[in-house]
Amino acid sequence: MRIILLSGGSGRRLWPLSNDSRSKQFLKVLSSPEGQPESMIQRVWRQLQQADLQAQAVVATSRAQADILYSQIGSSVPLVIEPERRDTFPAIALSSSYLSSIEGVGRHEAVAVLPVDSHVEDEFFSRVMELRTVILSGLVELALIGVEPTLPSSKYGYIIPEIVPEQAIGPHLRVSRFQEKPAEDQAARLLKQGAFWNCGVFAFRLGWMLDHIESLGLPADYEELRNSYAQLPKISFDHQVAERTRSISVLPYQGSWKDLGTWNTLTEEMDRALIGRGTISEDSRNTHLINELDIPVAVLGISDAVVAVSPDGILVSDKAASPRLKEVLRAEAEQRPMYEECPWGWYRVIDYNRYDSQSEMLTRRMNIHAGQRIPAHAHRLREELWLVLYGEGEALVDGDRRTVREGDTLLIPPGTEHALLAHTRMEVMEVQRGPELTDEDYVELGNGAG
Repeated sequence: MRIILLSGGSGRRLWPLSNDSRSKQFLKVLSSPEGQPESMIQRVWRQLQQADLQAQAVVATSRAQADILYSQIGSSVPLVIEPERRDTFPAIALSSSYLSSIEGVGRHEAVAVLPVDSHVEDEFFSRVMELRTVILSGLVELALIGVEPTLPSSKYGYIIPEIVPEQAIGPHLRVSRFQEKPAEDQAARLLKQGAFWNCGVFAFRLGWMLDHIESLGLPADYEELRNSYAQLPKISFDHQVAERTRSISVLPYQGSWKDLGTWNTLTEEMDRALIGRGTISEDSRNTHLINELDIPVAVLGISDAVVAVSPDGILVSDKAASPRLKEVLRAEAEQRPMYEECPWGWYRVIDYNRYDSQSEMLTRRMNIHAGQRIPAHAHRLREELWLVLYGEGEALVDGDRRTVREGDTLLIPPGTEHALLAHTRMEVMEVQRGPELTDEDYVELGNGAG
């Protein structure tokens, strides 16, 4: 069985830690079995390895998330990068064509699709493998996993099965219909009908998906589909495919499953109440503080709350109210990300100013891991000033290589090739100045220093 991991979307429900470049699945607020900080994507990737499925997986994502994915789960992971964000159906279609055209997967192989932001136990992946059996049996076109609900929740979609013994396919049940997030009273009625939570995990035969792409008048070849990506409907897989497919089964799952999409659900799975610099008073019960800044934060006498502090902002919220966060952030939607992980390390924006329509300035502190490099590149519009704060490395500026260490400065005019290789861990303060400071003003030139 092949696996498609869906890691798209920008997600602001975990603001201020999540932003357009660092979505919720990349926040290192969980703990690994060794007690080390771990993100949702790192947890799922580790669990796939334990289930002997990691080598069968590709990750569908956006260009903005490629660097942080490589940073967190390794540069060898195969990524299917969407030319633009267009919802889950286009992402799955492009990934399916990648498996066929690039990796040579046969049309009869089963493919399972999983989100990266669900918190499940290891045995869940054994259940995922069972989807392959029913798909390859040819009895259904689509096979899903349905989580047995613990309460009538309005936060999830529901799968309503046909509760007729002859409709069962082994442990699987035929699906009657779907219900998007209902009100709690309706959810209670659905539970009496044997409904399951829809956890977003399903499987199909690769050829069946390729046929669906071609039925839309689009090519199943990967490169051709990539070039035609804007023609794919901007729609979820549920609406485009699942709700229009008649032959579907659902495999019940009774174990632990949780969507860590809001602060109240995420903090339930955190084994530390305090991450970063700060203090929580003893009478602040069931309160979590996550602080990414180098300033102290004190929480006194506030219970059932989450306090999150990052370069992007500060959140103080009652946990029960935290799902409303997205509603009140519309005014901040266009703010540039102030923190980002990269394959070479990370950076934090310290200051940003627009002086007039032709003059912007941005200052950021960069941390480059020992042995890592900022590849050779140039900028058409902006100049940069590098000040080495800590460590030692080798810089390339306009063809000139030189050793740099604490206190050294480098002025990089527009159009100048530059790169940096860190011999030790390095910290560099970078000041950018120009008429327009955008990620698009970047010309990659090669490996550069080293």
